[in-house]
Amino acid sequence: MGLAGSKTRTRGSESKDKNVQQSLHSYHGNPTPALVRTVKVEVVSSKQLVAVKVDDTSIHTSDGLDIDRGIHIVVLNQVNMNVMAVRVFDTYQKQEDENMINFLADVTPDRILIFAIKDEGTFNLQEKSRSFLADMGSESAPILHWRDMWAFVCIHKGKRLGEAFKESEDLSVWAEPAYLSVNVTLTTAIDAKCPWPATAENERRRVFCNKYEGYGSICRCDRPDPIHFNVTPLDNGGILDVPVTVIASNRPAYLYRMLRRLLVTPGVPVNKISVFIDGYHDEPLAVTRLLNVRGVQHAPLSQNNARISQHYKFSLTETFNTFPDAQHIIILEEDLDVSPDFFLYFQQTMPLLVKDPTLYCVSAWNDQGYEHSSQDERLLYRIETMPGLGWMLKRSLFMDELLPQWPSADKLWDWDMWMRNNGIRKSRECIIPDVSRTYHFGAKGLNVNPHFQESYFSKHKLQSKPDVKLKDVDKITSENYEVLVRDLIKSAKVLDHSKNPCDEHFIPDSNDETFVLYIKMKTPQDYETWKQLARCYKLWDLDVRGFHKSMWRQFLHGKHLVIVGVPASPYSDLKPADVNPIYLQEPKKETPATEKPG
Repeated sequence: MGLAGSKTRTRGSESKDKNVQQSLHSYHGNPTPALVRTVKVEVVSSKQLVAVKVDDTSIHTSDGLDIDRGIHIVVLNQVNMNVMAVRVFDTYQKQEDENMINFLADVTPDRILIFAIKDEGTFNLQEKSRSFLADMGSESAPILHWRDMWAFVCIHKGKRLGEAFKESEDLSVWAEPAYLSVNVTLTTAIDAKCPWPATAENERRRVFCNKYEGYGSICRCDRPDPIHFNVTPLDNGGILDVPVTVIASNRPAYLYRMLRRLLVTPGVPVNKISVFIDGYHDEPLAVTRLLNVRGVQHAPLSQNNARISQHYKFSLTETFNTFPDAQHIIILEEDLDVSPDFFLYFQQTMPLLVKDPTLYCVSAWNDQGYEHSSQDERLLYRIETMPGLGWMLKRSLFMDELLPQWPSADKLWDWDMWMRNNGIRKSRECIIPDVSRTYHFGAKGLNVNPHFQESYFSKHKLQSKPDVKLKDVDKITSENYEVLVRDLIKSAKVLDHSKNPCDEHFIPDSNDETFVLYIKMKTPQDYETWKQLARCYKLWDLDVRGFHKSMWRQFLHGKHLVIVGVPASPYSDLKPADVNPIYLQEPKKETPATEKPG
């Protein structure tokens, strides 16, 4: 029976036979019969299969357990039924439903939308998202529960075309598959065409927007966003004449967001941006053509982390070969936002990389730079780890040292972990800001998922001012930095080491003082106490990063704090004799109880 009843109907009502079908009637008035074309759309939603067919031709299939869990959305062109976007939102995870409605808000009106649940799609489907789907015409969205199956077809911002719903009878089992079949009447190309003026820019726009969806106001018929950007010069009147390498895969929506932000950043060298796409994927290449930047595709080599490593090798080599006069390049990834002073930051720090042989890189990212642990956008640090996530690399380092020994395709290593190895780094350091100049927004990738993004990246702080003048840049060279750090620790107020450092009030409520904490650290590799501090201070705790000679600097809730490892750090000699370094023992892992024989 149909779903014409109340949206608030209860589970177990007479809609137990919940298979719903509704045919489409024309939504553009009464077109001439010769212009009308009707197609059949079939949708399956089940525990391990989502399938969509148009006139018996498969256009989307996901088959198998433990892959592509969540709500599948297929966007079709209302003129020719071509697939314009396919997205999977794992609404078992937090915030994925919000990502889903943000995507839907960016889809052009009148597109055909197809929804289907695979495995489970309701655990974190919040009321706001359910209401959003209900406003689109779904009568089942408000009552979907654990392991229910659901298929829904509608015209975006138009009307509901059909819906199918199967209820799980028990929390321990999945519902029976939901099957939906609807007839869709297509519209004409004339009705769907936007009246954009005939310009080269709009021709790029038209080609892109007729083929791809989910890009918001760039494809809006009325006053679409521009796709040509005037470069704003830096304070000195120029741009940063350094090539920019963008590492990309097949995440076109991420690439689009990143490039649009990058292209409006003051000092951007538009003609020296190269996007390297790992594989022959049409949509990310189309994004580069839309925004008129250089896109380079190449065949992938190897798999998993080794594939990423080979992608980096190809991209960096190709950039230096393309720009033979460039002595430095800036490396970004497709899932990073940049700050308004991103290029100004590198303009001010690049001279350090030129003249100081003890430096390995300059990075725009602070691994410990969360909203609660970073504050001063003018400050720079030296650290012994390589952060990545927006960084500058010297030609001589790459061509003379890294490239000849780059891991081969059979080495399943993370390229960045290899670069952090001291055998490669050779005790050189990287410069980082206190407040990051990049923000990691990508929630889906080989080494990241929505839960990981929420736990470790979402609360990072991004510098928001356009023209920050960095502080004491000349003091970041190797010798000068030692003077700076020792003076900083000497002038710092020693915290009360008899108290628990994880206590909420351990650091006094004073904004104009620097505090120092001494922790037990037998050797430079003894991180037992630091790891416990990182956890209770809600810092990066998966491995140990952001240190300089067994010393860390950060702001915790606005309080400038220096943490010194004793006796590992050479700054241990500054510890007062009556202060005992704090030791926090790593909790012992619980041993599972052994079942006694009966």
